[in-house]
Amino acid sequence: MDYKKFIEEQIAHIKETVGREKVINALSGGVDSSAVTVLGHRALGEQLRTVFIDNALMRKGEPQRVVKLFASLGIDVELVDAREEFLSALAGLTDPEEKRQAITDTFYSKVFGRLVRQYGAKFLLHGTILTDIEETVAGIKRQHNILAQLGIDPQAAYGYSVIEPLKTLRKDDVREVTKVLGLPAEISQRIPFPGPALATRIVGEVTLDRLETVSAATAIVEEELADSGAFQYLAVLLTDRATGIRNNKRQFGQIIVVRCIESTDARTATVTPLPWDKLNGICGRITQIKGVNRCLYDLTPKPPATIEYI
Repeated sequence: MDYKKFIEEQIAHIKETVGREKVINALSGGVDSSAVTVLGHRALGEQLRTVFIDNALMRKGEPQRVVKLFASLGIDVELVDAREEFLSALAGLTDPEEKRQAITDTFYSKVFGRLVRQYGAKFLLHGTILTDIEETVAGIKRQHNILAQLGIDPQAAYGYSVIEPLKTLRKDDVREVTKVLGLPAEISQRIPFPGPALATRIVGEVTLDRLETVSAATAIVEEELADSGAFQYLAVLLTDRATGIRNNKRQFGQIIVVRCIESTDARTATVTPLPWDKLNGICGRITQIKGVNRCLYDLTPKPPATIEYI
């Protein structure tokens, strides 16, 4: 694939589609949204407003880190605090699809709808990729960024049209696009992180306490496996609990699952055969998290499992 030509074509398409209208996009710091942000700014300049929506579901310190990184690239990003709105929408929900729907509705209708009206935007620039579309249309799991492919007219539902420059690409192609765009390795080589963020790594209800637990486990896993070369690695908090011992007393504690996989485009995946010493070290650190007394390593490939749990 000629990535330089692809970039030129998408910049031209964005310009032609938008004309003189205002455009908005949400940056998460991931490979897809970063590529779209740079494509959009090269095509539109000040016509594009980029926001980072803090939904309380991101890794610790991530909103501030991403805003600072893009400022160093000459792209201003507005940090929008929507933590209370997302946590309220997720309160009491345990079904995976209901949680995804709540995040979708809160993002597009409430938070983004408000920003679109404030800015007077007519278009949303979106980082949808081909795998997102395929998994949603097939009914495997709904990706929060899929609208038109499910028969949802964003203009009628939310008041804006959607442009998806990356919808014909898979993750490995998007990485190449970011390299040609000149983005740093910390973006182009960043491991995948889902749009609904840590909500996809909490089985059951999403609460502040449970977010703190999975966030702490995520930090440990990402630090320990940063040099593994794996496609993706993550930590998941289960609803099940297990009996354990803490300070010579019985503890009915929480269970964290560690997942580390090899893939090129996320359609299929195999499990990384991590060394025993590495697994043992990760377990030792994770079981020091308050309330956690079990750490498991997931040996399931995709299929039959998906990469994320929710």
